[in-house]
Amino acid sequence: MNKKYNISKYLAYLFLITVCLIWVVPMIFGFTTSFRSQGEVVNEGFRLLPVNWIVDNYMAILENTSSAPILRWIGNSLFISITHTLLVVVVISITGYGYSRMRFKGRDVLFFTLLGISFFPNVVNIIPLYRIVDILGWVNTPWAMIVPGLAGMGNIFLVRQFMKGVPKELDESARVDGASDFTIFFRIVLPLIKPVLIVGGLFSFIGSWNDFLWPVIVYTDVQKMPVTAGLLLLQDIYGNYQMVGQLMGSAILAIIPTLLLFLFAQKYFVSAINLNAGIKG
Repeated sequence: MNKKYNISKYLAYLFLITVCLIWVVPMIFGFTTSFRSQGEVVNEGFRLLPVNWIVDNYMAILENTSSAPILRWIGNSLFISITHTLLVVVVISITGYGYSRMRFKGRDVLFFTLLGISFFPNVVNIIPLYRIVDILGWVNTPWAMIVPGLAGMGNIFLVRQFMKGVPKELDESARVDGASDFTIFFRIVLPLIKPVLIVGGLFSFIGSWNDFLWPVIVYTDVQKMPVTAGLLLLQDIYGNYQMVGQLMGSAILAIIPTLLLFLFAQKYFVSAINLNAGIKG
């Protein structure tokens, strides 16, 4: 039995290492390519490490503030993602409270209906959503990315499940003392659900930062683009194997904020696995 267990453990480790290499090697190659000269990229072929490390690609990226203002794009993405995340936390906390603690007719039917609709691909909504954004005058504005998706059912489901782990006896005790729903929410429930709100906020930030298709559709002004739409534009500017190092450097700069976020908040990503992490009575 022990021998069979060891074989299974080794196979599991081998599988995880293989998957890790498949993911890490392209990232390392992209990072090192950003420090290669164009001549080395063309002539040396595949080399994991550059022959000569240079920073000329990054200097050229930072100096280009007209056709490819990468720092401005990153700033636009930061504003959009942070604002979107803060509003998401407000919306999902209040909505999750309503679906888990308040009683009203058709509550569960409404919740599971919306949850089922959320499983449809997002591309189904692109045309009507663009029409709404256009009517509101939000094309080429941050609101085109901030407002859509505020009430994502995935985050609401996460908060609802977490709130179900908070003892309802706390609510009943507060009601005996004359507390209203708003008082119960802000003073009792909200402090207890901070971990799941942090998780929902992290997921929302990363989802907003990495969104690609929607910003490509609603942004045509180069100076107002988020970084994902800007990277698509860079394929025309730096593409065709003429400036591969600068293209890779721009991509590396674009992932730095989310990489730092993950490094400092990885314990909250792990806690998202447990949907029943609420306080038990």
